[in-house]
Amino acid sequence: MKTVLLIDDDKVLRHVLSTWLRAAGWSVHEAQDGEQGLELAFAIKPQVILVDLLMPRVNGFQVCRSIRSRKDILPKVRIVVTTGSGYTTDRLNALEAGADDYLVKPINPEDLSRLLDGHLPPRNGVTDAALVGDLGRSPSSAHTASQTLIRFWGVRGSIPTPGPSTVFYGGNTSCVEVRTMGEIIVLDAGTGIRPLGLALEKEFGEKPIRCTVLISHTHWDHIQGFPFFVPAYNHRNIVRILGFEGARQGLESTLSAQMESPYFPISMQQMPGHIEINELKNFHFEIGPVPVQAELVNHPGICTGYRISSAAGGICYLPDIELFQRLRSQSNKDKEHLAFAQAQDEKLLHFIKDAAVLIIDSQYDAEEYAHHVGWGHSCVEDAVDLALSANVQHLFLFHHDPIHTDEEISRLVAKARAIVLERGSKMVVEAAREGTELILHPTEAEVSETEVV
Repeated sequence: MKTVLLIDDDKVLRHVLSTWLRAAGWSVHEAQDGEQGLELAFAIKPQVILVDLLMPRVNGFQVCRSIRSRKDILPKVRIVVTTGSGYTTDRLNALEAGADDYLVKPINPEDLSRLLDGHLPPRNGVTDAALVGDLGRSPSSAHTASQTLIRFWGVRGSIPTPGPSTVFYGGNTSCVEVRTMGEIIVLDAGTGIRPLGLALEKEFGEKPIRCTVLISHTHWDHIQGFPFFVPAYNHRNIVRILGFEGARQGLESTLSAQMESPYFPISMQQMPGHIEINELKNFHFEIGPVPVQAELVNHPGICTGYRISSAAGGICYLPDIELFQRLRSQSNKDKEHLAFAQAQDEKLLHFIKDAAVLIIDSQYDAEEYAHHVGWGHSCVEDAVDLALSANVQHLFLFHHDPIHTDEEISRLVAKARAIVLERGSKMVVEAAREGTELILHPTEAEVSETEVV
């Protein structure tokens, strides 16, 4: 007989759910709080756990994490979180904690039965409108000169994806702001650079803005926001753009071409701001006092990853890359192919080794990647494996697939965290989200990195 464990401090609701489930052929066990629920779960090993989110002693998030940390005892249990709130953040956080499904009370018995039988989609019709105000807030500027600030403005790959199913993580294409040692460094100029520009104008007011834009490559989703970068239209400002020559034409030609008539009403030459475009030749250079390394990566055309060395540690940015681990694991490849792939892996490992932060292309999961081999993007499993091998402290899954909803991205985060847990690592894993800020504090060990790079 199928076994279900109900964990809820509402005695009446437990009775109602138990009656429904027993009538549907389930063997039902009950717990009145999360602590008791965990004890029962490990003792009876149910097929399904129905757990309330807000409970005394141990809440639903903690129950999910505790269950998922003991896959040796409960490897295949299905966790359904129930709650009286309709907050999208709660649903996504529950999925990241390891929940399989999420139901908002009051629970319809027919929906519950279909869900447990695998015939009901996990989403419960929760809207994302409550998040709009949160994501629209002004970014914080509370970091000090000795600290390093990372702020995400665009996290999506391929094409902007606005809409209710992407509002939590965001639908703008690649753009990340890094502030360190007095420099403002912008990683890529996807559509996320537009809200960044507006925020900079508001922050600086009448003061001049000086920033450097590092372009990883000139695929459209990494440059399409630049014509809308407001600081480039102010004569007081200096905007420096650095990158490597493209496969067919130079960096300046490519950036200018997207602003030619009939594509855009204003040419780059008409922008009033002081715009400097420099094509890089060396893989080691400085932005003011900040050392930067570049590394060519496996992606169609000329594509570059960057490592910014700050007093707070290395920040590695690899927005578009197809990793070689999966190629190495394919037994039908000859020794020459495997040797090349292994050499590329080792080169990349050295590039990101001991980084404080790694922002990396994680567009697919392993199953999706099997249908996109050669497209130039990686799967979450390989990104996590690489980060663990390189002793990365904080991993951000990046370049989210345009068809992935907020819920699907949260499930990828849960999958990534499960791998980290299985490997016994303390590495922090998050999905990059527009509006997320991370402040890094310097240490003596990390300060030395800026001196040797």
